[in-house]
Amino acid sequence: MIEPREQQQALATLKTPRDCLRWGESALRRAGVYLGHGTDDHGDECLALLLHVLALPLDTDPRMLDARLLPDEVDRYVALLVKRANERVPVPYLTGQAWFCGLPFFVDERVLIPRSPLAELIEAGFQPWLAPERVGRVLDLCTGSGCIAIACAHALPDARVDASDISEQALAVCRRNIDEHGLADRVTAVQADGLEGLDGPYDLIISNPPYVDAEDLAAMPDEYRHEPELALASGHDGLDFTRRLLAGAAERLSEDGVLIVEVGNSDRHMAALWPDVPFLWFEFERGGHGVFMLDRRQLLEFRDRFIAA
Repeated sequence: MIEPREQQQALATLKTPRDCLRWGESALRRAGVYLGHGTDDHGDECLALLLHVLALPLDTDPRMLDARLLPDEVDRYVALLVKRANERVPVPYLTGQAWFCGLPFFVDERVLIPRSPLAELIEAGFQPWLAPERVGRVLDLCTGSGCIAIACAHALPDARVDASDISEQALAVCRRNIDEHGLADRVTAVQADGLEGLDGPYDLIISNPPYVDAEDLAAMPDEYRHEPELALASGHDGLDFTRRLLAGAAERLSEDGVLIVEVGNSDRHMAALWPDVPFLWFEFERGGHGVFMLDRRQLLEFRDRFIAA
C-alpha cells in the first residue's frame, strides 16, 4: 500500500520520467502487487502508466527520461500508481489498452484482459494443423474484447469471423475494437449463449471460455477480481462450459474443421474425466498451457461420452 505521506513526498520531489520510474517500481514492489496481466516486471508496469500519462509511444527516445515533467503529469502518474497499488487495479484497465498478437485493443472491466497463449497459434496461422488459405469461416466463442477474433482475421486474410459472447457489455467493447481495426466487413459480433443459435459450418472454432475451477477462483489475487467473474468461473472443476462445447461442436464444424480451446489449469480435470480421448495438447515457446485441439471426426467419435459427462 502507498500511504498518503509517501504520495505527498512523491508529488513534491518527482521531476523527470526517470524519477517517476524509479519511485514507481519501488512503490509497486513494496506494495506486493501481483503481475499477471501482460507483464512480469514492475518497471514495465510503471513505464506503461507513464507513457499513457504523457501520450507517448513505446519507442520514445530514451533522452526523454531526463526531461522536465509538468506538475499535472506527475499528479496523474502518482494517482495511477496509487490505484494500481492500493486498489489492485491491473494496468490495462488503468490505461484502457492491452496488446495481443502485436495488436492494440481497448479494454475495460467489462472484459478480460488479453493474455492467452493462443496468440502463438494465431501468429503462426495455425500451421501445420490448418492450411490458412482453406479457412473460410471462424468462430471465436466467448470473444470478450474481440482480440482473438480480430487477430484471427489478421492471420487468416480469407476468413470471415464470428465473434460470439453471452455478454452484451462485452460485445460493446468487441464492436469498438472491430471498428478501430477497420474489420467490420469481416468480423461480426454476435450475442449467443454458447453454441446456441450459431449454425456454422465453421472451419475453425476457437475459444478461451470460462475455465477457472472453484478452488482457483477462491485463491485468485485481488487483481483478477476486477475482471468479470462471468468470464472466469465455470463450476467446481472449471469445465461446465467446456462440457457443453465438446458435446455440440461437431455439428457446427465443417467436414475438416477443428476445435481449439483453452482450459488452463482445468486440463487436469479433463484428463481425469476423459483419459482415453486423444486431445492434442499444445506446447508454447513463450509459456502457457492447457490448450487442446480435436477435429470433427474425434468430436463425433467421443460425443456420447462428452454428453454423458
